[in-house]
Amino acid sequence: MKVFITGATGFLGSVLAKSCLDTSIQVKALRRPTSHNHSLQDVNGQIEWVEGSLDDVDLLSEAFRDVQVVFHCAAFLGFDGNSSKELLQTVNVEGTAHVINAALSAGISRLVHISSIAAIGRSPSNGAEIDESTEWVESTANTAYAQSKHLAEMEVYRGTAEGLDAVIINPSLIMGPGKRGENTMQIAERLFAGRLAFMPSGGTNVVDVEDVALAAIAAMEQGACGERYIVGGHNMMWREILPALALALDVPSQKKMISPRALLYLARISEAWGKISHSKPTLSKEAATTSSSTYFYSNAKAIANLGSTFRPFSETALRIAEAVKNEN
Repeated sequence: MKVFITGATGFLGSVLAKSCLDTSIQVKALRRPTSHNHSLQDVNGQIEWVEGSLDDVDLLSEAFRDVQVVFHCAAFLGFDGNSSKELLQTVNVEGTAHVINAALSAGISRLVHISSIAAIGRSPSNGAEIDESTEWVESTANTAYAQSKHLAEMEVYRGTAEGLDAVIINPSLIMGPGKRGENTMQIAERLFAGRLAFMPSGGTNVVDVEDVALAAIAAMEQGACGERYIVGGHNMMWREILPALALALDVPSQKKMISPRALLYLARISEAWGKISHSKPTLSKEAATTSSSTYFYSNAKAIANLGSTFRPFSETALRIAEAVKNEN
């Protein structure tokens, strides 16, 4: 089997590429001319690279013609406070539409769309776990990123209506060793350096990046067309997540909790300074709001239908800690 991966140089995409290669699946992948593939250096020669971007439908259609499955991992997170809704629309929504159109043109056997729990929506919580049947509700709790991922899923459903065999997975907050200063690595790096001064009051679901990659492959093999699966490991409060990371890093655990109002105030200052200094803010208003809220998710469907299993968070924390210590 041969698969195509968009976003292969990213955090999840690189792990997925390696997982495919480990199971004797051939990998073809898209990379932008400006992308670096440092995380794939050890397997770079085993990947067939296609240079281009998501906005080139003709290039994608041609690239898909000799593969059976497409994994669409590429996305823009947009949590730096300065990112525009326009870029989220261009990459996450229009980019997905282009991938869907190219997949239909090429007649691929299956598309696996890597979405997010954010795409399900964060309507005011009633205390119940969110599952795949939860309907999207317009709400101020939904970030611009969430809205873009929701619209991207609508493009996937449009594709299935036009005859595409597609399945969606919705990972929760993905954690694991990755590039310095990116994704969840920066949380552990700040904790290790003693630069995390407080704990947010909220909670979320966290999942190991390796488990997400395996779930994506399982979705390729066992997922039902038009269905989506929440790939979430453990529902945890930040007062549980950060001490577990601190223990793995062998540093003191932060015990000071910050109120949602105070965290939002700091985020506004951080974003204002980012605009003045033309730098990435250390905290955005969206991140402050999200980390102060608590939304828990059910992984029952992925366990039952995909056979997914999820390693303990303590194991993930140890892998992250090892990566952080190796940086120093």
